[in-house]
Amino acid sequence: MYLKINLSILLLAISISTFGQFKSDEWHLTANSRENYFGVAMANGQIGIVTDDTPLKTKEIILNGVYEGSPENGISRIVRGIEFLNLHLSINGQEIKSSTISNWSQGISMKEGTSTTSFSFKDLANINYTILANRAVPYSAMAIIEITPNKDIEIIANNYMVIPDELKEAKSQFRVLKDNQYLMPVFGTSAKTLNGKYSISASTTFLFDETSETLKQTGNEVGFSKKLSKGKKYRFAIAGGICTSKDFTDPLNESERQPIYALQQGIDNLLNRHKDAWAELWKTGDIQIEGDLDAQQRVRFALYNLYSYIRPETRQSIAPMGLSSQGYNGHIFWDAELWMYPTLLALQPEMAKSCLDYRSDRLQKAKQKATIYGYKGAMYPWESDDTGEEATPTWALTGIFEQHITADVAIAFWNYYALTQDKSWLRSEFKVLKETADFWVSRVVKNEDGSYSILNVVGADEYAQHVDDNAFTNASAIEALKNTIKAANILNEPVDPKWIAISDNLVIHRENGITQNYKGYNGQIIKQADVNLLAYPLHVITDKNQIEKDLEYYAAKIDPKDGPAMASGVLSVLYSRLGNEKKAYEYFVKSYLPNSRPPFGVFSESANSNNPYFATGAGAMLQAIIYGFGGVEQTDRGLKYNKGLLPKKWKSLKIIGLGVDNKTIIIE
Repeated sequence: MYLKINLSILLLAISISTFGQFKSDEWHLTANSRENYFGVAMANGQIGIVTDDTPLKTKEIILNGVYEGSPENGISRIVRGIEFLNLHLSINGQEIKSSTISNWSQGISMKEGTSTTSFSFKDLANINYTILANRAVPYSAMAIIEITPNKDIEIIANNYMVIPDELKEAKSQFRVLKDNQYLMPVFGTSAKTLNGKYSISASTTFLFDETSETLKQTGNEVGFSKKLSKGKKYRFAIAGGICTSKDFTDPLNESERQPIYALQQGIDNLLNRHKDAWAELWKTGDIQIEGDLDAQQRVRFALYNLYSYIRPETRQSIAPMGLSSQGYNGHIFWDAELWMYPTLLALQPEMAKSCLDYRSDRLQKAKQKATIYGYKGAMYPWESDDTGEEATPTWALTGIFEQHITADVAIAFWNYYALTQDKSWLRSEFKVLKETADFWVSRVVKNEDGSYSILNVVGADEYAQHVDDNAFTNASAIEALKNTIKAANILNEPVDPKWIAISDNLVIHRENGITQNYKGYNGQIIKQADVNLLAYPLHVITDKNQIEKDLEYYAAKIDPKDGPAMASGVLSVLYSRLGNEKKAYEYFVKSYLPNSRPPFGVFSESANSNNPYFATGAGAMLQAIIYGFGGVEQTDRGLKYNKGLLPKKWKSLKIIGLGVDNKTIIIE
């Protein structure tokens, strides 16, 4: 009753204050207020361009997989790139500023991956400013500006670039290249990361629908002037790209090729290729909810963000905040494998595979970490960057002791094989399973009664440090070992008898019929779901009565103030599978609503934080849809489609593009 009442009040309050600004459109989110603004990343898996409420300006650009030591403590941090799409625009000698515009609105098109800001400038003109990170051309982006004059006017438009403080030795240049009759004006800025690890270059040019204008450099800006006639819409674009020495030997010249390519393609060609790439993603992986526009918008927005933060075949994974900020330094956590990966595995398997490629490429560093601490096999870092070494700040005990990450990685590898049944892939990646299994053999201790324990860890419940036999750590190790045994049998590889002995005898403690969070647990508040994860996504607890007991007990123990969003998503899945529609729906709503921030409903990590976009939470909410209401179940033989459960508020749930055969299921 307490949960229901509070959720109803919260839903009403947020609907009035924030989401009343939304238009009733399942593909578009629209804001008409700039108050308490939290932007959205226009991202293509390579670069993330975060929207701003300031006209003609972006907030920041995040570069996927590019890390440099931070000035605070030297710990690696994902790098902010040169902001290259910003525009200074004057009309009749008057500069457009935040204080001089009216009728501001901003819309996010999830279908097309664009953000469009609209406003009026005095009585002179109405302006639209659309930005996109091109899904089809991964290192490029574009801003499209449309001006509708209310009277005859003259405009001056100048592209300028913002260099973040963490970059140094910035140099700008403007040159007009020529190839036969083609003139190619290119404006660029190059810089180095703080410690000189990488070089970064961004380059742009202007694209025009009609006659190209002559571009001129004024200080550190490049642009043009033009007279416009009343009522005649005028469109131009800033197009270009950003490249780094992480991916290119010569990032400067490659970045210049981006605007040169754009010049020959034109605005509509580039825009259409971008739209087509997004259309293909939605065609192969979408969730449609009939009868609840709010839920539809939020679910699709969560999918949009997950899809935005990764690309197939890039061998990159997803950080908790994706490409929306430098939150958690852009490091890769268990968030990728446990919370975001299951949704990608179901709807976009090739994106999911990229997360695994990231781990496979860093196996040797995981083996090195095991050696550092006196263990065998591979011990994956709690926080990982481009190197694959431990990147957790030294003050955080999680970096050394939150070791379930090693099992989480191995389980994700097995689940990819289970989905695809690709034995060739399994053979090529078996080394990850074997090395992580060997780690657990060296990590456990044998008790006098023949059972095994894992001592001195931090579990999923990070409030409990230096505990023995944490439920999730032990259970994930059990599942990882059993999966490794199955893989070895499929491939006719040797099975270490210790894998069997440990997986059969690793301790899971119970007291008074309740699975214990860890040995000696005595009812303390927990940070997030831990024991409940043993029923889903793990398969260690399968007894319905035990699942119900653990649910009832631990749902009341999760920190209501600072607990992250993921726990509610898992509880929703479990209640769906138990057939409890009421509680499943309550926890589904709780998995996103308290964490939503204006004006678009971006996720924050907890109800008490403001650090969007929390892609981890989005992943958990989507699991509640797919693996809960949708009835989808991961098995060793691929996805199994159970009956599912439809919330009373919904008329139907349709999930498109499941598994390797792109299956569609409908629950009515």
